[in-house]
Amino acid sequence: MTRLFTLVVIAFLASVSFIYAQSTLTISGKITDSRSNPVSAATVALLNTGRTTVTDDNGVFNLRNIIPGKYTIRISAVGYAAISKEISVAPGAVENIDFILQDADNRLDNIVVTAQKKEEQLQKIPFSISALTSKEVKEYRLWNAKDLTAIIPNLYSANSGDERNISSIRGIGTTSYDPAVATYIDGVNQFTLDTYTSQLMDVERIEVLRGPQGTLYGRNAMGGVINIITKQPSDVAGAFAEINIGNYNQQRYEAGFRAPLIKGKLYLGVAGMYNKRDGYYTNTYRNQSFDKQNTYAGNYYLKYKPADKWMISLNMKHQSNRNDGAFTLSGSVDDAFENPYKIQQNAKGRMIDNTLFSALGITYSGNTFNFSSQTAYQSNYRYYQDPVDGDFSQLDAVTIINNYGKPWNKVKTWTQEFKLNSNTASPLQWTVGTYMFADNRPNKQATHYGEDAGLLGVPDVNFSTINITTAKSKGIAFYGQATYTIVENLDVTAGVRYDYEHKQYNLMGEYQKDGDAPITTTPDTSAAIHYGAFSPKVGISYKIAASSNIYATYSRGFRTGGMTQLSSDPSQPPLYKYNPEYSNNVEVGIKNSFFNEKLHANLALFLTNITGVQVPTLVLPDAITIIRNAGKLRSKGVELELSAAPVKGLQISYNLGYTDASYANLKLSQNGASVNLDGKKQIFTPDVTSMLAAQYSYSIGTKQHLRLVVRGEWTYLGKQYFDLSNNIVQNPYSLLNTRFGIASKYIDLMFWGCNLTGKKYIAYAYDFGAVHLGDPKTYGATLAFRL
Repeated sequence: MTRLFTLVVIAFLASVSFIYAQSTLTISGKITDSRSNPVSAATVALLNTGRTTVTDDNGVFNLRNIIPGKYTIRISAVGYAAISKEISVAPGAVENIDFILQDADNRLDNIVVTAQKKEEQLQKIPFSISALTSKEVKEYRLWNAKDLTAIIPNLYSANSGDERNISSIRGIGTTSYDPAVATYIDGVNQFTLDTYTSQLMDVERIEVLRGPQGTLYGRNAMGGVINIITKQPSDVAGAFAEINIGNYNQQRYEAGFRAPLIKGKLYLGVAGMYNKRDGYYTNTYRNQSFDKQNTYAGNYYLKYKPADKWMISLNMKHQSNRNDGAFTLSGSVDDAFENPYKIQQNAKGRMIDNTLFSALGITYSGNTFNFSSQTAYQSNYRYYQDPVDGDFSQLDAVTIINNYGKPWNKVKTWTQEFKLNSNTASPLQWTVGTYMFADNRPNKQATHYGEDAGLLGVPDVNFSTINITTAKSKGIAFYGQATYTIVENLDVTAGVRYDYEHKQYNLMGEYQKDGDAPITTTPDTSAAIHYGAFSPKVGISYKIAASSNIYATYSRGFRTGGMTQLSSDPSQPPLYKYNPEYSNNVEVGIKNSFFNEKLHANLALFLTNITGVQVPTLVLPDAITIIRNAGKLRSKGVELELSAAPVKGLQISYNLGYTDASYANLKLSQNGASVNLDGKKQIFTPDVTSMLAAQYSYSIGTKQHLRLVVRGEWTYLGKQYFDLSNNIVQNPYSLLNTRFGIASKYIDLMFWGCNLTGKKYIAYAYDFGAVHLGDPKTYGATLAFRL
């Protein structure tokens, strides 16, 4: 075996030496605009090679040490529409290629994404994926990930006021601490809702993959993936600052810079954000603003290039949120609409939420393959400095307490991913990798029953039940995916992933009378589970024209299983096992680009079956969430995406999603009886999502790209339900947003308004009836600077 391994290594090194021995050449060219002016500081990149450069003051670029072959070259610059072109470099040739960039207002961007863990043009990927550039993130004024609702077809996201978003794509939603829609930030999985950061800042691009993505992304990607990429430093130096002010004392400040410390070797990027506002809600019991918020966040990059083909990057992110009223919930639907944005709670519920994220990345961009390693650590410490009102009323009945100090309620997660993928023009393109993780969640939480607990039927007063749980999990996954060109224009894709996970739980229950020492009611109990999951994918795509592709795919995803407490009753079994939830998806679609990137038109139809559906139920007044595998769900629908730049200065986008998601089988136990909920609609799933956005820019100066900008957005959300019995319902509604002002190359002054008509609607609700309304009418101004 040792001899065989040695021979393999020698053969590998010999092949690498042969590749390096090949003659290299330089690709040169000049970038100009439509008026023949040189474009300086434009980024020129060969996709999947790690080769990038920037143009000089004359618009000239040089990409050196390039071996012969086929490549996709991409050119992007601020104020211009990005373009991509396939080129072929012959041995011994000297390549001189010139490019003309169109103003961003005259043409749609050719967007490059990393959805399949390699760089690809968005319109050529054979499954449903949407992407928003940094320019679009600013135009939509996306500050929080929940603002993606309806901008992405069939996506809905909201929270109860605590900033832990519940996201649903195509009827597959996040309804427990293990999400069904995975969120990645800079390539790192935000492991659970506890380590999830919802604030958006310094964003380069947002990609949303719809449908199961288990093959490449594994656990908890059964509904899709939200992939957020922040801006990274390069040889192009730049800085920015942004000031936002608005009603409700809204203040948001962002600033940062990116620069090469040693050109071609060492790069630094720093960005920070501070956000504050007064509460949308008033606590009439205390006669004060309830959900006042303050958030600090930072994003820091240090990148080092030790050799031509290597890059080492160190990234750290943090977010600290102070929320003076984390659960802005009315006791019922009637209360929410009769007294909008007013609550009566005798407990304040101030939440302290600190998240830290760090990652070390190492990449090698070879001549035939690329290698990457990413090691990440995430931690979140979230606790309530003041108790949370558990009965959502002025009664001193139920409060939730978890301020027991560290290490309780501090979540720690470590992940490691190794990946190899091909980067040649071979008919066979492949990606293989392995993913590992370890997660530790120590939780201690008390439910306190006060003087008024008897009014809720509790037989005692002035006592607490305390749940102490430590959950540790670890796992490993292996994955591979390949695409093979059978004949010109016809590709087939196949992939598979295997995930293994082991979970260990320790549980103890206590009873404590106010002023007395706690008494153990549930002795320290330990339990463990483990399971494996296969996630296959197959697909076929055919290029029917130079800019039109049709495709069909099958994919599978899963949401991890675990253990749940049945109740605080010591006579009940302490822990109950629930299994993974699986989704199987079939999709067909077509993607088109017309009129030289003036029009993009994409259409997809899907059918998804989910088995072993995990149904969470919040048990009150215990404040315990019980999860069971309770049924089967079927979701089917259609998605349409249109983007157009029909005339100079005008850009229009329209995104439409339709989802019919209902339970083919669902049996629940309610109040001691079995309830048949077959045919009921899925929760957090509008049957229609529709977003129309139109923006017109009028040029009033060419040298500084001075423009007058007017933008309007119309959002329509169809009927949706918030409980499995379909009693809490929000009928269809529309929202209107606007943005207008003056933009230039270096300075923007914009005025904006959201929910202009002041529409009141249910954004989030619990199945026991507590309701959170969507954001009220907000308006303000933004002043932005760029260098």
